[in-house]
Amino acid sequence: MTETPAKQQNTAAFYGQAVASFSVAMAATALGIFKLQADAWVRGFLAIAVLYLVTSSFTLAKVIRDRQDGGRPGGRVYDPFEKL
Repeated sequence: MTETPAKQQNTAAFYGQAVASFSVAMAATALGIFKLQADAWVRGFLAIAVLYLVTSSFTLAKVIRDRQDGGRPGGRVYDPFEKL
């Protein structure tokens, strides 16, 4: 008899904290870039750099998650009705 490991589920509070933290960080960075005493091209460059950093962070998190899921027996099973 094999036991399947229990799937760890994040709580709603943890999810809310992560979303709120991300939102505050992005808003503070955008406000800082907007209020910066510099030419428009400098502020534009910084804004593009921040967007690149954010998208790279999401990609890195996905790659790490996929690698960890690949190490499990059977890998990650796709379930379209999985609770987020």
